[in-house]
Amino acid sequence: MTTGEWPGHQVGEPGFRRAATAVFLAGIAVFVSLYAPQALLPELARSFDVSPAASTLAISVGTGALAVGLLVLGPLSDRRGRTGILHASLAAAAVLAVLIALAPSWWVLLVLRGLQGFALAGLPAVAVAYLREELHPGVSGRAIGLYVSGTAIGGLSGRLIAGFLTELGGWRTALGGAAAVAVGCAVAVRLLLPPSRRFTRVPREGRLLRQLGSAFTDPALLALYGVAALLMAGNVAVYNAVTFRLESAPYSLTPALAALVFLAYLLGSVSSPTAGWLADRVGRRVVVPLCVVVMGAGIALTLPAPLWCVIAGVCVLTVGFFAAHGVANGWVAVRAQLGGRPVGQAASLYSFWYYVGSSVGGTLAGQAWQDAGWSGVALLAGGSTLAALLLTLVLGRTRSLER
Repeated sequence: MTTGEWPGHQVGEPGFRRAATAVFLAGIAVFVSLYAPQALLPELARSFDVSPAASTLAISVGTGALAVGLLVLGPLSDRRGRTGILHASLAAAAVLAVLIALAPSWWVLLVLRGLQGFALAGLPAVAVAYLREELHPGVSGRAIGLYVSGTAIGGLSGRLIAGFLTELGGWRTALGGAAAVAVGCAVAVRLLLPPSRRFTRVPREGRLLRQLGSAFTDPALLALYGVAALLMAGNVAVYNAVTFRLESAPYSLTPALAALVFLAYLLGSVSSPTAGWLADRVGRRVVVPLCVVVMGAGIALTLPAPLWCVIAGVCVLTVGFFAAHGVANGWVAVRAQLGGRPVGQAASLYSFWYYVGSSVGGTLAGQAWQDAGWSGVALLAGGSTLAALLLTLVLGRTRSLER
């Protein structure tokens, strides 16, 4: 339904505050739920008597199902509306979070994580579209920035909450704490989020499928999808394995102390906008490969044994990863728009490959740690980063559509 000339919620109006706050809290709920198990992988391996490689499935199954969910729920929201899918997504994910904390076996936990990952796709599939439709064009960027900050805070706090609570009562207490956050946020979003007033239904499947196919006809977009998958694979490989390394000799850190390594994510919230500012001045074709090189340098820095090298390396990797990812993600939208392709579909495909990379890289990292220790993890992450660098060189040779 449309509303004529209504321009959308503006700054200072209750509708703007409610929409921005609700989507911010939704971002926290989704990414607390998605990444809380990452700090618990060693504990899950011990509790369920599974290998480090198998324990990483607690993350990979969720992110893989989320990737699939993006391809289903994004187009579905174009026909059925944004708010209904968002509310259903958060409610289902919150219920599943409680059930995951009570899971009686490893396989039940994995099945529930897969269902939860699919449900969690409802937010990234509709959040930006909802904000662009319901807020005034001049202020939607602020709310989108707040949403992104909510996802970052959620991802970080989920890992920290899990790391600290596992020392109090094990993995069930840790995931129970994450579930409490998810339930609270889902209730708050239900009360706060204004209903859609400017949603316009998109025609049915034929047009959607044609639009989806057009996103695969541009070599630059294809390269950017590859960059997304490879960079995320390298990043998650390091973060999935680093807690195993920090909790092992010679460091022997407690789960709470090992979880502090995830504070490095705060550096990403600074490096991403900084790289965007730099890209506006010297160009994306220069900035993206430079950031990928920084990420590779961080991986190399984790190889020496001193603890400060490991922590510094993770920090440098994080700076490079988020800087490259932020610019590449924005590049997709610009490239699609200039090429006359649907921006939403192109962005969804970028997110799809991003989470595919997370699932594949995260799973392989567990096997690499199990078979070859940290050198195997670094080789995996470094190889993925090198492949991403080669793709950025391909990007540099594609025809620019900007004038």
